[in-house]
Amino acid sequence: MTTLALSAEPIAQLELDLLLDALNRRYHYDFRSYSRASLMRRIEAARERLGCATLSEVQGRLLREPEVLHILIDALTVQVSELFRDPEYFLALRNEVVPYLRTFPSLKVWVAGCANGEELYSLAILFAEEGLLDRTIFYATEINRRALDRAGAGVYDIARLPLFSTNYQQAGGRGSLSDYYTAAYGSAAFRRDLRQRTVFSEHDLATDQVFSEVHLVSCRNVMIYFDRDLQDRVLRLFSDSLVHGGFLGLGAHETLRFATNQADFSPFNEKERIWRRMTRPEHSHA
Repeated sequence: MTTLALSAEPIAQLELDLLLDALNRRYHYDFRSYSRASLMRRIEAARERLGCATLSEVQGRLLREPEVLHILIDALTVQVSELFRDPEYFLALRNEVVPYLRTFPSLKVWVAGCANGEELYSLAILFAEEGLLDRTIFYATEINRRALDRAGAGVYDIARLPLFSTNYQQAGGRGSLSDYYTAAYGSAAFRRDLRQRTVFSEHDLATDQVFSEVHLVSCRNVMIYFDRDLQDRVLRLFSDSLVHGGFLGLGAHETLRFATNQADFSPFNEKERIWRRMTRPEHSHA
C-alpha cells in the first residue's frame, strides 16, 4: 500500500490562491499578479476583520455573502494618499511638463488608480492655475468602486488640510489651497468645477484595456504592489494609451528601468519619475 506524499506547498499559500481565483471567477476582480507578500498581509487583515479562522472560511463567505466583497476590495486596494503628495513631482509637472502641454489645443489626462481622488484634485488645481483646466478632460479610474465614489464627492477630513496646504505651497501653488474648498462640519469639500470635466470609471489595470488616447498618465504608488509581469502589462497599456510625445508620471519607488518596453519611453525628469513617450520615427518614402 503506497502513501501519497503531502504537497510541500504551504496551506496558507494554497488557500490564498483559491481565494484569489474565487474572487476572479465570481466577481471578475483579478489580484492574482499582485505582490504576494503585500497581498497576504492585507488578506490576513481582512480575515481578522471578518472574524474568520482561515482563508478558506473567507472564501466560503465571499462566494455566499456579497457584502464580503467590499471588505476584501477595501483591504486589497490602497487608498492612502494626500494632495500634492511628493510636492517636487507636481513642481516638475508645473515647470517642465506644462509648457509642452500648452501646445495642444485640448488635453486628456488619465489618473490611473486614483484611490480617493487626492491625485486628481492636485492635478485639477495645478491645471486650473496654469490655465489648462477648461480644455482638459480627466479620466479618474480605480478598481475600488467605493473609493471611486469618494473621489467623485471630493470631501476630506478637515484635519488633513494642514498637510495638504503645506504640500500645495511646496508644489508651487499660486494662491491659497483654501481657495479651492469649503469647510464645514469637520470636512472640506473641494469645488465642483475641479471635477466637472472628469470621467470617473472603474478600471482594472490587470485585465482592462486602453480606452482613450491621452497626453499625460499619472499612476503613482500603484505598481509597487504588482509583480513584474503585471508591471510590464501595465506599462504596455500606458504606452498604448499615450500620444507620441505624451508624459508618464510614476511614484517615487517606481521605474521603467527594467521594463520590457522601456524603449517606448525616454527619461524626461527621472529624479521625479517622469518619462516621455517616444515620438514616432519618421519613415522615408520611395
